[in-house]
Amino acid sequence: MFSPSVSNAARWLRRLALPVALAACVSSAFAQAPAKEDIVIGASVPMSGVFAFAGIGIHAGLGDYVKWANEQGGIDGRKLRYVPEDTAYKVDVSVAAFKKITSQNNVNLYYGDSTGFSKTINAEIDRGGNILMSGASFASELNDPKKYPNQFMLGPDYTEMFGILLRHIAKETPKAKVAFVYSDTEFGRDPIATSREAAKKLGLDVAVEIMTAPGSVDVSTEIIKLRRANPDYTIFHGYVLAPIPEFVSQGKKMGLKSRYMGTFWTMDNSTVMQMGEDAQGFMGVMPYRYYYDTEGKSPMLDQIRKMRPEYQSTGYMQGFLGGMLFAEAAKRTLAAGKPLTGPNLKSALTSLKDFDTGGLIGVPITIKGNSIPVGRIYQADVKQKRMVPASDWIVLE
Repeated sequence: MFSPSVSNAARWLRRLALPVALAACVSSAFAQAPAKEDIVIGASVPMSGVFAFAGIGIHAGLGDYVKWANEQGGIDGRKLRYVPEDTAYKVDVSVAAFKKITSQNNVNLYYGDSTGFSKTINAEIDRGGNILMSGASFASELNDPKKYPNQFMLGPDYTEMFGILLRHIAKETPKAKVAFVYSDTEFGRDPIATSREAAKKLGLDVAVEIMTAPGSVDVSTEIIKLRRANPDYTIFHGYVLAPIPEFVSQGKKMGLKSRYMGTFWTMDNSTVMQMGEDAQGFMGVMPYRYYYDTEGKSPMLDQIRKMRPEYQSTGYMQGFLGGMLFAEAAKRTLAAGKPLTGPNLKSALTSLKDFDTGGLIGVPITIKGNSIPVGRIYQADVKQKRMVPASDWIVLE
């Protein structure tokens, strides 16, 4: 015979057990749910070889942005994961690195180390359809969304860099005489023909064009040509440093009053200061702020200085910005409920209008074509051992 009290107690225990069991099932289901897949940034980076000076900074910048973004919670609950390989700036090694990284990881975003690699791998990126790529190159050829639909560059292309310099010259010295000095390489020749026409439209006179072997030591013959032309401004392109110091030094000894200018890969603070006293007043175009620039609000530069108390190169700034724009493209794609394919990521990227980079670039940016046609003229102050602003930010239409 059942006791009423025992029967009631059993029923009470059964009622209590049901929600406990349900809670346990729910907890088990959550425990078994797979974690969200990482968003992978692959990278071919020249951390050894002739361009290691740039690659080491790029690598640090990309890595630091990924670390910082993950500390903020990642993107839509997903972590960024950075997977680099050293390429020594060799196209075949870079292609092998790409194949290795993409075979072992579900890569959504990729950083390439050179124009040669970007052109070589383009067909494979388009066929796969899963990757948005950027990189170190500013080649004008890559600024073609039809031919390179899943690529973009982290600043103005080389023709646009010349355009920014020429606009500054035309404003500062109308009808000035200009010299183009460039290396006998694809990189060096890239912007010359189009910039010749751009100069004419701005009312400038291209007085002489001088081509040298890259890294030339003896430029005595070329210096004589420059002296005869007697330009107001001399723009160097296609070099990192040599033979620029020789041109500047000999030109000053000959009494040339030309003002000397460079493009991005010459413009790191440490590179320019290698010219010593001859660096004074050397100018050039820079798409980003320098590490030590405290003008205005720049929260991301403040963050970089917290992470890296020592000076960081312009290559570092490019890498950090690359990480930021990769992340923003992924964020916007996921927010739209779309898969992370190359076309979707590129569409998200080109939706950027007046985007604030946190001060890495001094004005809000809009992606046009495959480039960011923005830059500022900086010039060397040898006493401060710094590049200081010589213009406002210039945005090409």
